[in-house]
Amino acid sequence: MTVSATLKPDAMLSAEEIQRYKRHLVLKEIGGQGQQLIKSARVLIVGAGGLGSPLLYYLAAAGVGTIGIIDDDRVSLDNLQRQIVHDTATVGRLKVESARDAIARLNPHVRVVMHAERLTAENALDVVQRYDIVADGSDNFATRYLVSDACYFAKKILVFAAVGPFDGYLTVLKPYAVQADGSPFPSYRCIFPEAPAPGTVANCAEVGVLGAVVGVMGTLQAVEILKEIAGVGETLAGHLLIYDARETRFEKIALQWDPDNALSGRSPTITDLSIHANAAEVATCPPA
Repeated sequence: MTVSATLKPDAMLSAEEIQRYKRHLVLKEIGGQGQQLIKSARVLIVGAGGLGSPLLYYLAAAGVGTIGIIDDDRVSLDNLQRQIVHDTATVGRLKVESARDAIARLNPHVRVVMHAERLTAENALDVVQRYDIVADGSDNFATRYLVSDACYFAKKILVFAAVGPFDGYLTVLKPYAVQADGSPFPSYRCIFPEAPAPGTVANCAEVGVLGAVVGVMGTLQAVEILKEIAGVGETLAGHLLIYDARETRFEKIALQWDPDNALSGRSPTITDLSIHANAAEVATCPPA
């Protein structure tokens, strides 16, 4: 099932767009209708950092019609080892502005909506509901739980990725939908019921990250988003893809719905986003 039930009136491709996207148009799984679905799609990227950088570039290059970016941070010099949507000249600028300008240089047909703010319990549903699909490129557990809960309540597909120094993790979350056997797809809380306690997660500034690993995972996020938009192949929902850069190995494992999870279980205790009102951020390693 695609995330765009119907094509938008302005989804027709111009002559310039036909030339730009011709490698998609001759791809039988995409073709003209698939490219129009991509043009009609609205995708929200949470975090214009390491994961968000290749994700933004590839979605823009593919012709996603509207890309929203939510991030309240500014570009710093130590971002540039992995956050390739920014460059030396943009140090000190808002990341949403730097990313918007990079996308405009790449593809002027893409509309960028900037949300120069932090995602909070107060604004999350309002922001998420404006889009068809959401990609999480955040760098802390509080935001990850907030994004996943908001997408559940808004019934939006969430493409999630996370990275370690030499490893990465990817899944598609749609816990509001059911699998072939009638059970719900797993939620983020089925995989990680609770955030780790402060101080128990390695600090990215101390242990570091191989920048290209973050690029691999952000690019894989883009692939899964385009698959969901165009209805191509099998969804990654219900599975977790693990990448080990040291061993050059991918592993795909099945995930199960937890009937006792607090969000989408049989007796949920999380019924709105108020639980996030005073949530403390616990940084992960490395920051997206």
